Amino acid sequence: MTLSQAKQKLEKYGQEHVLKYFDELNEQEKEALLTQIETTDMSILESCKHREELAQKGVITPLAAMQLTEIEENRELFTATGLEAIKAGKVGAVLLAGGMGTRLGSDNPKGMYNVGLTRELYIFECLVNNMLDVVRQAGAWFHLFIMTSDKNHESTVHFLEEHNFFGYKAEYVHFFIQEMAAATDYDGKIYLEEKGKLSTSPNGNGGWFISMKNAGLLELVQKEGIEWLNVFAVDNVLQRIADPCFVGATIQKNCAVGAKVVRKNAPDEKVGVMCLEDGRPSIVEYYELTEEMMNAKDANGDPAYYFGVILNYLFRVQDLFEILENNLPLHIVEKKIPYLNQDGELVKPETPNGFKFENLVLDMIHQMKSCLPFEVVREKEFAPIKNKTGVDSVESARELLKKNGVTL
Repeated sequence: MTLSQAKQKLEKYGQEHVLKYFDELNEQEKEALLTQIETTDMSILESCKHREELAQKGVITPLAAMQLTEIEENRELFTATGLEAIKAGKVGAVLLAGGMGTRLGSDNPKGMYNVGLTRELYIFECLVNNMLDVVRQAGAWFHLFIMTSDKNHESTVHFLEEHNFFGYKAEYVHFFIQEMAAATDYDGKIYLEEKGKLSTSPNGNGGWFISMKNAGLLELVQKEGIEWLNVFAVDNVLQRIADPCFVGATIQKNCAVGAKVVRKNAPDEKVGVMCLEDGRPSIVEYYELTEEMMNAKDANGDPAYYFGVILNYLFRVQDLFEILENNLPLHIVEKKIPYLNQDGELVKPETPNGFKFENLVLDMIHQMKSCLPFEVVREKEFAPIKNKTGVDSVESARELLKKNGVTL
């Protein structure tokens, strides 16, 4: 993109200020800024003015989960169906690993965090070990796509290569970088984080499929005949990935997406809950649950909104291609955004000072025609690491790893 083209684009969206320091930059910095201006989607910035409309929800009703009893009764059939699909190369996995370990007191990517006590045991290693269980069970490898961010890509790739992918076959591992979205002040003006760099943030956990497309990986998915993608987050060290029983149940029930869920440990637990929204699958966030919904009961007398999602979803690829042309709803969140002030000095605000723009995986689910909430045993598959201590922490995950026979 030329400077003239950049000015034209910026003028269209009222963002001319981002070139304020252009003449102070060296040639390499100028080129980088022009590239960033070219690749940044600025059409979303108008949505700041319509925030209230974007947040509106439809009519929420319960969506029944497949519970443990039914799963056990059909485990043999489901597992056989899942193993058949894995052996045929129809299943792939997508690891969302763009985050940093900041809240754990680490400057490294979150997956590099060591949860071991008497030995080194990294979050990435725990996840690979869980996948290797399935590889051994199926007698076949499945493709693993790892989404990084511009902040952690090089260190993630280097770390995993240095550790030989913890035993996972390198030819089945593929990296791609998550797309970024601009961060703005409350008037929709893009912040600068450096004189030659727009302030950006990852485009949310719903940005993984479009990021795969832009990285050219969907051609590989089609070439390899992958029909299902199991998407999962980096921070749950106990989760089962490409779990044959889960895969088989989703296939047998002919659902467009499967979602692993756990029983909530309290009505107000801070997890999103599977539901129907205007008759289509969706997720209602914990802060959106009304008193009435928290107290609602199903036909068995159990809470109607009982099953929390753990960010482990199995998507049917053909349905993902169908929704690719649709724009996912935009979520605008208030955040603390470091920025350059009028004097060109970096400011790290103590309170929120602007907006970040995200697509969320729950919106991908809402565009699917059907969803199977699939219950898993909480103590065996849910050990998220979000904090250093306390709830959902390194401490709590270590306890659960020990209970599941993992040597720390």
